[in-house]
Amino acid sequence: MDGSGTTDAHDATGETRVGRFTEWFRVRPTALHFWEILATDERIVFCFAGQSFSSALLRADMGTRTRDVLGECTVDEALALSDRNFAVALADLKAIVLREGTRTRKARLTVEWSADDGLESWELSNTKGGEEGIDVVEELSSHRAYADASIEIETPWLAFL
Repeated sequence: MDGSGTTDAHDATGETRVGRFTEWFRVRPTALHFWEILATDERIVFCFAGQSFSSALLRADMGTRTRDVLGECTVDEALALSDRNFAVALADLKAIVLREGTRTRKARLTVEWSADDGLESWELSNTKGGEEGIDVVEELSSHRAYADASIEIETPWLAFL
């Protein structure tokens, strides 16, 4: 499986990888947290890939090693790589929305799911070197396991900005 593409590789548990969002980060108050998202036919798995300072002077993408490991391991092994990793069952998944990037704005990925304390929503931004994930979203939108979730791609009104 390539860095962001899709595959039908079966896991030892019978779980099938449907796609992978690679090189995405979540902005936190003092740091950028890098995440990879593995999409299977049973769940989506958020894999913590590293963190960097928010300051432009101290910023570096620390997720390269983890990204390489994720390409070679099973979904359960990926889940066990960090105590920050977690999975969301597809029954709890509400939406995946990819807002395409423009010349001046990075692509944004919003994932929304039902949690014990209500609705949880994460917004992630694409890194400079990351693939936008359009192919992955298109694959998920046509996959029967994701039929109950809202999967969409938004194109900005002013796409030239």
